[in-house]
Amino acid sequence: MEAKAQLRYYRGSAQKVRLVADLIRGQQVTKALATLRLTKKRCARDLEKLLRSAVANFEQKSPGVDSGRLVIRRVQVDQGPSWKRFRAGSMGRAFPRLRRTCHIVLEVADLQG
Repeated sequence: MEAKAQLRYYRGSAQKVRLVADLIRGQQVTKALATLRLTKKRCARDLEKLLRSAVANFEQKSPGVDSGRLVIRRVQVDQGPSWKRFRAGSMGRAFPRLRRTCHIVLEVADLQG
């Protein structure tokens, strides 16, 4: 049995989120939560919320199953659309700035199932 949670249009670059996603891929949920709590990256807090949401989705799908046996099966970070903004420069110029977004899919599964 598995359950997933997804976060779309997350305001952060996919490259930076993948650094944290690689830390927790394949880990047990309890160990991954401890890893995310100790990570100093900005996206670690949001990945922790997403992981807790996936665990809650699993408990909703299959009540009575111990959530301590869950393992992270898949963490997928894809690039989302970039918002194009401009910063004012001197002498009437404008400097483009990309506000990058990404889509995150996190899937947990039962260790025995």
